[in-house]
Amino acid sequence: MSGNGEDAAPPAAEIEARLWDRPGFLIRRLHQIHVALFLEECRGFDVTPVQYAVMTALSIAPGRDQITLARDTGIDRTNVADVLKRLAQRGLIERRRGAADRRVRLAYLTPDGEALTERMEAAMLRAQERLVAPLTEADRARLMRSLAALVAANNEFSRAPTR
Repeated sequence: MSGNGEDAAPPAAEIEARLWDRPGFLIRRLHQIHVALFLEECRGFDVTPVQYAVMTALSIAPGRDQITLARDTGIDRTNVADVLKRLAQRGLIERRRGAADRRVRLAYLTPDGEALTERMEAAMLRAQERLVAPLTEADRARLMRSLAALVAANNEFSRAPTR
């Protein structure tokens, strides 16, 4: 096909058939859908899924450095730095020098950050529930096991591997 409109376009069903058998395509589409659901459920909080992941990690384990947060969340170190900067500008986290190594800057949720993380949890859980709502409980469990297995088996290929 020339792409200039002179040739008849393949039917949508053929395009779908060739894309929908590719796991990467489906995972990307599912991620897009998840982000849309998250942003819809969490509107008004002005927090992205990546920012919420960092906030969640800090709520569980305060005082993480950028490298550790990157490993905890599977986010590239450079992106973690940007997320931390944005959260700090909003007063949701604070950065402190490490006691053992003054070169290291550790991140902590502020009281406002802790409160926002807690307030967002119900909305985030609604987004998660909406994502898997079409599945039976057994299918949900199977999906989670399969996703975890795929992530674990392919972790080393990520630009931001987790532990």
